[in-house]
Amino acid sequence: MKLTYTYIGLFLLLMISNSCSVYNFTGTGKIDASTFQVNYFQNNAALIEPGIERTFTQRLQNLIQNQTSLNLTGSNGDLVYEGEIVDYRISPTTATADQRAAQNRLTIAVNVRFTNKNKESDNFEKRFSFFYDYAGSDQLVGAQLSAGLDEIFERITQDIFNESLAKW
Repeated sequence: MKLTYTYIGLFLLLMISNSCSVYNFTGTGKIDASTFQVNYFQNNAALIEPGIERTFTQRLQNLIQNQTSLNLTGSNGDLVYEGEIVDYRISPTTATADQRAAQNRLTIAVNVRFTNKNKESDNFEKRFSFFYDYAGSDQLVGAQLSAGLDEIFERITQDIFNESLAKW
């Protein structure tokens, strides 16, 4: 009986150690790369909100650094993220009886080009977008703008991560 428990324990240890080399806690498979670079995302939207291109670029870098063991580099990365912010739009989503906006929506779209130098079949160019709804009586400045950008950039950067590394 004791020998059976030893075999079961050995089998479980082997399975656990084997599976850890393929998957990790972020859901990424084994990444055939050691470095990544995130080039500066230009703001080419018709409506310009100053500074969001820098914020977006940093958020994408931070997400990848926090969820992988890849090293950030300024050039010649195994994985390269580049693109531009192509849309920054505020539009009413619902109206009141007196023809005023009851709710507005901030929408941001980012065009991303991803290049994997070690596995060209992973390369893609894709548009990612998300939105933030806020009361029509509020101004989109200060804390309201920060909350909107946080929510939008969190979703877009996670979607980019999932598309490029997690394959979800």
